[in-house]
Amino acid sequence: MGITKLADLIRSDASDAISHKDISDYTGKVVALDTSIIVNQFRAATPLLSPLTGLFFRTLAFLEHDIKPVFVFEGKPPAEKIPVLEKRAKASGWMSPNRTGAASSQTRDCLELLKHLGVPVIQAPGDAEALCAQLVIEGTVDAVASEDMDTLPFGASVLIRQLNANKNSEVIEYSLPKLLEKLQISQEELVDLCILLGCDYCDKIPGLGPKRALTLIQKHRTIENVVLHINRQTHPVPHSWKYEEARRIFLDAPQTSATGLIWTEPDEEALVRFLCHVKHVKEQRIRHRMETFWDVRKKKRDKREKEKAAGQSRQTNIEDFFRVTRKRQQPEEAADSSSNRKRPKSK
Repeated sequence: MGITKLADLIRSDASDAISHKDISDYTGKVVALDTSIIVNQFRAATPLLSPLTGLFFRTLAFLEHDIKPVFVFEGKPPAEKIPVLEKRAKASGWMSPNRTGAASSQTRDCLELLKHLGVPVIQAPGDAEALCAQLVIEGTVDAVASEDMDTLPFGASVLIRQLNANKNSEVIEYSLPKLLEKLQISQEELVDLCILLGCDYCDKIPGLGPKRALTLIQKHRTIENVVLHINRQTHPVPHSWKYEEARRIFLDAPQTSATGLIWTEPDEEALVRFLCHVKHVKEQRIRHRMETFWDVRKKKRDKREKEKAAGQSRQTNIEDFFRVTRKRQQPEEAADSSSNRKRPKSK
């Protein structure tokens, strides 16, 4: 779910914080991805097929655009999030949520696939969104790619949505600094706003819409002050409201080390053994996609080499020009006048 109607509120009240881009704009960038969101997207879109194939195709698309993905896996969810996870699982007809953070069989399959694709993975101690945001804050990655808006209250300065391989898909980028500046609120106040809007960690105040919630935060600055200035009859505060626990989750998320990230070339034979011989995906499909991948990579590398060579050639020509200029003899009159110029006497 993420943050209820936060994207709508940003569109209406802080549109300057939104940029519309193309996937090619992220060439050369390191991007953290919440793996569970990608997997769940494919589970929902193609319930009869393994999400591994979707993850395989999506990752190759990133690599073809010279995007360096870092896949982050969920850890043990906060106790406050268990109720909403159970609701989602029930609504989707899936099994009960993972309460312990132990790797499921699907997670182990994803880890093996990503290893053969040559991309780094990180196990989050808690919510993946929190760790993705941390990676941006510390400069390990350039942005977070996620469909959930949670990474903004967690502190990620750049959030990317709709980052996929669809040619007609427009990538949407959110800038946290621009959002805070436009709304004239601090990061802590954004967290309180998101709790009022509705998050995964506690109930929300009934009947409090996004516009009203924003106005109250801008005026009163904290949830504690907001509660003092609302009509309890029309907006009853939830009993035993755990907004402080939710606030702490956003502002004091557990951290982990993520140094030494390494990307290597995909291992085609290992991919075929795993996807085709173990997971029974048609080998022709995997081979054809890998052939396309290698071809695209070669063309892009050849293009970069030509551009590099052309740049060096232009630089050489410029150097030659200046070298000739320096060797040019001075006119005779100028030479005579310089030789007759009086030199200052030495003291």
